Amino acid sequence: MRKILSCEFNLDTACVELHLADETLLSIDCTAVENKLANSMYQRSELDWLIYNDPLAYAELILNGDPERYLKAVTAKPLFD
Repeated sequence: MRKILSCEFNLDTACVELHLADETLLSIDCTAVENKLANSMYQRSELDWLIYNDPLAYAELILNGDPERYLKAVTAKPLFD
């Protein structure tokens, strides 16, 4: 992947914006991602947590990861309470 200079969540546009070293600006529409991937309030909550607390991890998950598998894993019911 190209070198990332900055990554932040833009509250006005509801997008995670990546500024790359080659002057490219990537913008991830978080609302569209949630509408496509999140099937429950727990999955939406997990995505929201990443957006606000670690936007770079969110961007990497969406661009390079497997967000569906990630959401299933982190929102699965625990085996023991």
